[in-house]
Amino acid sequence: MRLANLISAAIVWNILCCCGLCADKPAGTERRVPWSSSKIVGTPEPPPPYRTQQVFPRLKFNEPLAMTWVPGSSQLLVVERRGKLFTFENSPAVEKADLLLDTGKSTYGVALHPDFQKNGFVYVTYVVQEGDPLPKGSRVSRFTVGKERPFRCDPKTEQVILEWPSGGHNAGCLGFGKDGFLYLSCGDGSGIADELQTGQDVGDLLASIIRIDVDHPDAGKNYGIPKDNPFVNTPDARPEIWAYGLRQVWKFSFDRQTGDLWAGEVGQDLWESVYKIAKGGNYGWSVTEGSHEFRPDRKKGPTPILKPLVEHPHSDFRSLTGGFVYRGSKNKDLAGAYVYGDYDTGTIAALRYDGKNVTMQQELVDTPFRIITFSEDQVGELYFIDFMNGTIHELVPAPKTEPVAAFPRKLSETGLFASTKDHTPAPGLIPYSVNAELWSDHAIKERFLALPGVSQIEFDTVEYPQPAPGAPRGWRFPDGTVAVKTFAMEMEKGNPASRRRLETRILHFEQVAGTEEVGDQVWRGYTYVWNDAQTDAELLEAKGADRELQIRDAAAPGGIRKQVWHFPSRAECTLCHTMPAKYVLGINTLQMNKKHDYGNGRIVNQLTALAKLGVFKDNPPKSPEELPHLVDYRDHTQSLDLRARSYLHSNCAHCHMKWGGGNAEFQLLATLPLDKLGIVNTRPGHGQFNLNDPKDLVPGNPDRSMILHRMTKVGLGRMPHVASNVVDEQAAKMLRDWISQLPANP
Repeated sequence: MRLANLISAAIVWNILCCCGLCADKPAGTERRVPWSSSKIVGTPEPPPPYRTQQVFPRLKFNEPLAMTWVPGSSQLLVVERRGKLFTFENSPAVEKADLLLDTGKSTYGVALHPDFQKNGFVYVTYVVQEGDPLPKGSRVSRFTVGKERPFRCDPKTEQVILEWPSGGHNAGCLGFGKDGFLYLSCGDGSGIADELQTGQDVGDLLASIIRIDVDHPDAGKNYGIPKDNPFVNTPDARPEIWAYGLRQVWKFSFDRQTGDLWAGEVGQDLWESVYKIAKGGNYGWSVTEGSHEFRPDRKKGPTPILKPLVEHPHSDFRSLTGGFVYRGSKNKDLAGAYVYGDYDTGTIAALRYDGKNVTMQQELVDTPFRIITFSEDQVGELYFIDFMNGTIHELVPAPKTEPVAAFPRKLSETGLFASTKDHTPAPGLIPYSVNAELWSDHAIKERFLALPGVSQIEFDTVEYPQPAPGAPRGWRFPDGTVAVKTFAMEMEKGNPASRRRLETRILHFEQVAGTEEVGDQVWRGYTYVWNDAQTDAELLEAKGADRELQIRDAAAPGGIRKQVWHFPSRAECTLCHTMPAKYVLGINTLQMNKKHDYGNGRIVNQLTALAKLGVFKDNPPKSPEELPHLVDYRDHTQSLDLRARSYLHSNCAHCHMKWGGGNAEFQLLATLPLDKLGIVNTRPGHGQFNLNDPKDLVPGNPDRSMILHRMTKVGLGRMPHVASNVVDEQAAKMLRDWISQLPANP
């Protein structure tokens, strides 16, 4: 079936006249056709049982990583990534936090001694970075709080307790058990796939949780080994180890009632796991990932592999943040449940375990936050921190809501298309295109913007979670906005007549009463999968799906190229459409500042057209020539530098920007100069991939440049890690040429 034209002639005429682009229409009579047919309201999921609310509205921290309560006081403590520790009163009215300590290092974890009020001991985990005069690696140190109030630590009181090598996946969570011993999580220390093969090796501290006695040090050490540690008598084993086979336990906690140790494990490829940690437990990494085989031929450790209580596929969770067994009194329905979350998707969930079986596991709320840590207060109430905004939140029961209209299960029921079969948009929808497309495995895309009625956009006003150097501003959209994108594939390479529609994705903005507003933008993504007859598309279930396509391609073996097309889960939509990226990746000044072919020879700059249409509120854009823009990286009339930077921006920067979710410490925004991206001659943070002395980007040497290498991989280690299973060969060549011609000191 031939793919329908972008829009019917009548709709084209409507849009062009609305924009004032008709040659025979006198100036000053432009009008806008309202979009009045929307049926997209609410969500197909049942209402969540909980919502979130900010606890300390006057407090905001800079990239907080950990939080705990101060024993014997009414104070809480927060750790920032750059090494500052703050204390503050546990009161919603608190106006400021007091600096306790500045380590000056990347600080990951904190624990206060159970007798803190007597000895003032504060234990922190920090990482010594490359270039620091100290030996590189991770360290646990003890500092002592003075007698003055507010609490204050002198950095000179530091006593190093323990050091170990690390090179990625540092973990670093600290906590005292009910037994009085200090527990510490150590990641596997490698970049990807347990390159050091330390997961099953109890001969080092990596990939483990350790247990030490800081009150009774052994000779020559600043800590002792508890006599009942499981590997005290195992030859060649580190006696500090309590459990092992753990890739990256970012957060663990103790049940304050039972003393049980719970851990959230950040997975590698496919699975995120929750474990109840047992003495001597082997949790499988890297022979297994969760309960699934990963590298089954690798040597196993000395104890049997244990399975997780609960595991989430990466279609649901992407970076699990361990929580706590709830022992507070505010949320009685959660009493005794383990509450945890996900950094990437913002989901908060809970489970109950009776000692033998998981008797309950459910999602509590889907949030827009980067959930970096959970914490208890003195009485067991539960908080969590949003990494981006640096704010502290809690769960509260969601208010009862009135039933809304059923969410449309078919694309034809959404009100987006006048004819779904012909892919003709409803009156009022605005077609658009972008400067630099996101690579989608050879798919062809058509895009529309739907604004309810005659509602308007605020132009370049959005700077959340907070202004970041080089980050472009975003547009603020009205309630009910829908961004629409249909993906089609040529089933015979090079033959446009063979195109078939695969899916239509929509991104829907709806302000929901009773939810926290973050930047006034709350978006949800959905996918509608087209039927074989190409007459309609049905709403895909939340978990996503895969489909194998067989494409006629003369260059493929047997003339058929098999390609797996991935329909994203709703959770996966949140991985790219993030708050720092302003949610809507293609509808912004950098992408929309271009000429668009509206048909019938009308080629007009989109910003100009939208301004004439009255789409922008109060602050319409200046002349497009004065505004920034990306370039089409396929346009060889543009400079190689602009093409390469535009490609990296559109395909990578939504993650690789400040707070974007990419866990490598660099940015790929086209709005920053190259020497400010943090990639030039920077050591990769996630392994070497068998390259010779690789760096993220080596000017003049593409073969040592990790950015190029990972975009040419498929499977494990591929970038981007979502939304693509096929290498963009043309772009890879372009980036290779760009890196090759870069001067040694760009």
